[in-house]
Amino acid sequence: MTELTRKRPEFRNINAFTDLTTYRLPPAGWVSILHRASGALMFVLLPLIVWLFDTSVSSELSFDRFTAAFAVGLGFVPGWLFKLVVLSIIWAYLHHLIAGIRHLYMDASHAVSKEFGKSSAIVTLVLSIGLTVVLGAKLFGLY
Repeated sequence: MTELTRKRPEFRNINAFTDLTTYRLPPAGWVSILHRASGALMFVLLPLIVWLFDTSVSSELSFDRFTAAFAVGLGFVPGWLFKLVVLSIIWAYLHHLIAGIRHLYMDASHAVSKEFGKSSAIVTLVLSIGLTVVLGAKLFGLY
């Protein structure tokens, strides 16, 4: 049997442990799923985002408390864990923004070819992860 005439597998009852681990999702699929996940993450962490903004702009005393949360922590949450949560917010915002611009561009220009979808998805992933690494280095005091 040649490659073209080979019968493709037919899944009727998908087992999440055996079938989904062998499925290869294309880059556009990963970007789409991560776009939804980043939106959900920002929604869930919205109270923290509002608190961060309010604490940083209310007064000098509250700004000192804001910077102390990153340095030594807040309550039982250590500073490094607080920074990781903020880093996840940074990634969620950047990925959601870049993927959203990608989706809007594809909707406006009707550029929905398979090649463009793959290349724009890779650019989206590289940009969002790259910018997150740069801002994460700044957040953790590497420069």
